[in-house]
Amino acid sequence: MTAPDAGRGIWNGEETRTFTGLPRDSFRILHVSTGNVCRSPITERLTRHALADRLGDPLWGGLIVESAGTWGHEGAPMEANAETVLADFGADASGFVGRELLDEHVIMADLVLTATRDHRAQVISMGHSAGLRTFTLKEFTRLVKAIDTATLPPLEDGMVARARALVRAAAALRGWLLAPTAEADEVYDPYGAPLPFFRSIGDEINQALDPVVTALTGVPART
Repeated sequence: MTAPDAGRGIWNGEETRTFTGLPRDSFRILHVSTGNVCRSPITERLTRHALADRLGDPLWGGLIVESAGTWGHEGAPMEANAETVLADFGADASGFVGRELLDEHVIMADLVLTATRDHRAQVISMGHSAGLRTFTLKEFTRLVKAIDTATLPPLEDGMVARARALVRAAAALRGWLLAPTAEADEVYDPYGAPLPFFRSIGDEINQALDPVVTALTGVPART
């Protein structure tokens, strides 16, 4: 989907973004790492794979999943080891093109999930009221696990409404539920590492995504 001009966006009374050409009932998840060739492509495609697996809907109920890099390798393919990791999970790696993180990506995102705290700080420093919707992946997972999903809008109200409520609930918990260690919220960079380390990072990302996708969809992973 081609991104519309970010300058044409408006804020409405519900604090959600609408753009010409962007459906009102959409929710954009943006995964951010450094080069956008290892961690964020793996996370993007594993998220898409998990949503499709649980919902069986190519549009995933209005959820749009993308990625970018703070020092993104614009136009680059993902690393070959990252493609292998995705193949291990049965996820589709085809057609991926690296992107450098731009203001418009942050403006349009309803949820930004970063690989590290430094990435989170860089996104927040860009402005655009990003603080309340930007988390590290593992931080968001920790917060989501503490949320009673019965308090979220029912799936009958639509996945977009549920996703927005989940982000608000996580943001409200952030100051109360701290990480046991600073490193607990980090996904380390496998760039240049051998395949076994890439696979360990893939497992780490997949485990972090599982409770998030379950909370979003109300559907647990297949056993």
